Amino acid sequence: MTEIRASGERGGGGEVGSLRAIALSAYGPTLLGSTGAGAVSPIVAVSARELGASVGVAALLVAMMGVGQLVGDLPSGALAARIGERPALLAAAVVEAVGMLVAALDGGLVMLFAGVVVIGLAGSLFGLARQAYLTEAVPVAMRARALSTLGGVHRIGYFVGPFVGSLVISRWGIESAYAVGGAASLAAFVLVLVAPDITGSAHRVATAGAPRSVVSVLAQHRHVLLTLGTGAMCVAGARAIREALVPLWAESVGFSPAQTSLVFGVAGAIDMALFYPSGWLMDRYGRVAAAVPSMLVLGLGMALLPLATSLVAVTAAATVLGVGNGLGAGLIMTLGADASPADGRAQFLGGWRLCADLGRAAGPLALSGLSAIMSLGASAVVLGVGAVAGAAWLRVWVPRHDPTRGSTTGTMTGGH
Repeated sequence: MTEIRASGERGGGGEVGSLRAIALSAYGPTLLGSTGAGAVSPIVAVSARELGASVGVAALLVAMMGVGQLVGDLPSGALAARIGERPALLAAAVVEAVGMLVAALDGGLVMLFAGVVVIGLAGSLFGLARQAYLTEAVPVAMRARALSTLGGVHRIGYFVGPFVGSLVISRWGIESAYAVGGAASLAAFVLVLVAPDITGSAHRVATAGAPRSVVSVLAQHRHVLLTLGTGAMCVAGARAIREALVPLWAESVGFSPAQTSLVFGVAGAIDMALFYPSGWLMDRYGRVAAAVPSMLVLGLGMALLPLATSLVAVTAAATVLGVGNGLGAGLIMTLGADASPADGRAQFLGGWRLCADLGRAAGPLALSGLSAIMSLGASAVVLGVGAVAGAAWLRVWVPRHDPTRGSTTGTMTGGH
């Protein structure tokens, strides 16, 4: 892990001066957890089909993981505020392991639905606790690199997970993928348990009195959530649209599943390679230096995709989308960390993650709705224009909450 020394303003109470100091505590559990989730994600729909579900029911089952995350966002903020980030990580690992076990049991569709929802709930708690942990642990001057690295490690786990899942499925059957997910969750639990806790003292200070309610924190900072939070919603929506649009377009021009996987794999490799440069860019030149180009490039990629019909052309357009996505690695978490108040940070981040998760759910719904009234290519262009509008919105609001530019207002000083 790259050594990065920083001085000056710190995060919410952390004392580290390098990413290496927090690598084991912050990134190890993330790598394990995302590898387990990556092993499970591709086979959820297949599990449902094997249990007799229709295509529509199988698709609904896949969506339930996102529903679990949405439902869990605000309660996760309340729980992390009450017990601290490290205990919340431990609880999330146990809950996720239980969800994996329930999904693996041969109990029919109802049990599978329940297991997937529980996995989503655990993912929400795990994600919030990791974000709050790093916000507390690192100085502001290296915050974006820390959080973009967290996002990069998460993507690496999701990249490796399906290969691990494929290996065990070929030998022991589809349920073994859930066993991999459960084992990864328990391994993350052990790692969190033995790794040093560098935010415990900060949490004890922050919770000297009774923790504030989620509603009171969100009400106090509603202006930030409605402005900057809308920007986060746009970013999350554009990313989710990319994930749905590329395979749909590849299928519409006649690509085989293997060719579609190749296109996504090439774009994904570019995406993963950019996570650290994205964080460096935000720390060095301000958050807007990554936020606006990321959305502009995503919009450009969406607009170019309808012009692509050959394998090379579609791969090139998908790569443009991958570059746009990679430029924004860690962006949503960094903006949330910048805007989060010292008093009520976990509760605020619960609301922040809810904004992002709503955007993540709304993006594919927008694609679905548009494609019902116009062609897929025209829908891509319209959504590309929407991404450009999102870039303009971010250009207005991101600098107002950027601690690296000396222009932070609102929550960083305790106001609205």
